[in-house]
Amino acid sequence: MDRGFLKAGHAPTLLAAFLYFDVSFMVWVLLGPLGVAIAHDLHLDPAQKGLLVATPVLAGAAFRVVAGAAVDLFGPYRTAIAAQLIVIVGLWTTWLMAPHSYSAMFGVALVLGVAGASFAIALPLVSGWYPARYQGTALGIAGAGNSGTALAALFAPGLAMLVGWINVLGLASVPLVVVLGVFLALAREPARRSDAGGIASWWPVLRSADCWSLMLFYGVTFGGFVGLASFLTIYFNDQYGLSPAMAGACTAAIVFVGSFVRPLGGALADRIGGTQALTLLYAAAAAIFAVIAIGLPSIMLAFPTFFLGMIVLGLGNGAVFQLVPTRFPHKVGILTGLVGMSGGVGGFYLAASLGAARQASGSYGPGFLAFSGVALLALVCVLFCRRRWTQQPAPWGAAEAAQ
Repeated sequence: MDRGFLKAGHAPTLLAAFLYFDVSFMVWVLLGPLGVAIAHDLHLDPAQKGLLVATPVLAGAAFRVVAGAAVDLFGPYRTAIAAQLIVIVGLWTTWLMAPHSYSAMFGVALVLGVAGASFAIALPLVSGWYPARYQGTALGIAGAGNSGTALAALFAPGLAMLVGWINVLGLASVPLVVVLGVFLALAREPARRSDAGGIASWWPVLRSADCWSLMLFYGVTFGGFVGLASFLTIYFNDQYGLSPAMAGACTAAIVFVGSFVRPLGGALADRIGGTQALTLLYAAAAAIFAVIAIGLPSIMLAFPTFFLGMIVLGLGNGAVFQLVPTRFPHKVGILTGLVGMSGGVGGFYLAASLGAARQASGSYGPGFLAFSGVALLALVCVLFCRRRWTQQPAPWGAAEAAQ
C-alpha cells in the first residue's frame, strides 16, 4: 500500500468504520440466509420468499437517505452511534416478541433496514479524513465491510438449525454491542465536513444528471451484490438441492470475494479513471448474467460463474464510489445517501424479481436475463458520461465553491 496513504488520514477511524459497516451488513441481510428455515416454518411460496428477503434491502435504501441527511446535519460519528443503538434495541425487541407470521416479519425487515443505512454513515466518516487522491482506496477499504453479508450466509443457516431462526436474530445483537464499544473507542469525527445547507440544498443535487447517473451505476453494481447476497442461499437450495448450510457456505464464499475486491475497484478507478473501469465492468457483468440466465446444469458450473460475476460487481462498487467525492466533493453525505439508496433499490428489485420469475415461469432465468439487460443500460450511460465529463471535467458545485 502507498506509504502516503498510511500517513494521509486517520487509520483508527478507518478501522472502526470498517467494523461498524461489517456487522451492520451482517444483520441487514440476515433474512436471506435464514430464508430457507423461515419459509419452511411459515410455508412461503417462491414469490413470498423473494419479497421477504428483499424487503430489508428496500427499507435500508429508504433509510440511507435519512442517514445521509443526518450525516450532513449532525456528523457521521454521532449518526453511527444512534443508528447502531436503534438496531440493537430492535433486535432485542424482535427476539422477545418472537414473530411467527408472514406479515409480522415485515416489522423485522424495517429494523434490519436501519442496519443497511450504515452505508450512508460509514463512507462519509472515512471520506472526511482522506484527500481526493486517496478517496477510492479509503472508501474501498471501508466499503469492504459489506463482507458482513458473507458472515451472515456462512453462520446463520447452521445456527438456525441448532437454536432456531428467531434466536439467531437475538444472537446477532452480540457483535453489534461489541463493535459499538470499539467504535466509541477508536472513531473520531472527520477533520473536515461540508456545510449541509439544509434539506433545500438537496433539490439542486437531484436536478443534476450526474446524480441520477451515479444512482443508476450503483443500482446495478451494489444492487446486484446485495440482491445476490440476500437470495443465493435460497437459489442454491432450490435450484441445485443443496442443504441450507452448504448453500450458505457457497453464498458466503461468493460474497466474500465480492466484498474484498471492492478496495481493488476503488484503487483501479484511482489509476485508470472511474468511467473507464465501469465501462469494462458493466460489459463483463452483462455477459456473465446472460450466461447464468441461459441456465447452468450443475453447481460445479454455477459456483465459478457466480464467483466471477460477484468479482465484477464488487470491483464496480469500489469504482462507483471513487466518482462520488470527485463529482460531488461538497455533497458527499447526501450523495452517499442517494446513491446508496439506489443500490438498495437495485438489490430489492433483483431479489424480488428472481422470486417472482420462479413463481410465474418455474425458472429463475428471466430474472437474471432482465438484470443482464440493466447492466447493458448502465454501460450505455457510463459511455455517455465518460464523453461528457471529459469535455466538462469540473465537478458539481465547483463554481459555487469558488465564489
